[in-house]
Amino acid sequence: MQDFTGSGAVVTGGASGLGAATASLLAKNGIDVTLFDLNEQAGEALASKIGAQFLRVDVCDPQSVAHGVDAAEKANGVTRILANCAGIGGAAKTVSRGAAHDPALFERTLHVNLMGTFNCASQIAARMVTADPIDADGARGVIINTASVAAFDGQVGQVAYSASKGGIVAMTLPMARDLADKGIRVNTIAPGLFLTPLLDELPPKVQESLGRQVPFPSRLGHPEEYAQTVFHITQNKMLNGETIRLDCAIRMAPR
Repeated sequence: MQDFTGSGAVVTGGASGLGAATASLLAKNGIDVTLFDLNEQAGEALASKIGAQFLRVDVCDPQSVAHGVDAAEKANGVTRILANCAGIGGAAKTVSRGAAHDPALFERTLHVNLMGTFNCASQIAARMVTADPIDADGARGVIINTASVAAFDGQVGQVAYSASKGGIVAMTLPMARDLADKGIRVNTIAPGLFLTPLLDELPPKVQESLGRQVPFPSRLGHPEEYAQTVFHITQNKMLNGETIRLDCAIRMAPR
């Protein structure tokens, strides 16, 4: 078992949803957490509640990420855990009512979801490699990215979102191979239908309808269940280069 107690962690998108649950569980288990997010009010409130540090960081901006990585390291030492949870949704068809998909929307989705994940992973990995190993295997840290089942089962209107999440899945193994000799593991979680802030805004009947599409358990996932998977990955040294579908066996229909 890998023990990161007392180590520094960064959680992007940490002010809400999957990121907030992840940050809370890591902090509860003795890990020094820094939240990266743009939502200052929610981020500061959560940081105060769980004893973490909040930084306003735009994951799309490499310079903003660099400043955040510096501040996280100054507070908690070299970051040993990165949980990339920042991301956006959005829906548009390739062609809708005769109009082509807005290229700006497509680019924005890829920029936040894929480039944002890459910016944080690459910059934090560059710091991890400078740290001393923490065990006999030479482990230095772990990077956990967030994809989606849309990477595999993209629905109508998800061309941009699926492309962004598919890119995260595709870079998982080569990134793990790139960093293997440095003692850094890389894994990705592909959640199914989870009760994130976006779904939480839907009427209860709609939420129940979505939950019934899930084979078992037939409900929406809770962010805490995602966080449990993150924490397990940090502990299990044999998990590397893998994408884990956390989806209760759902396979999304076209619509």
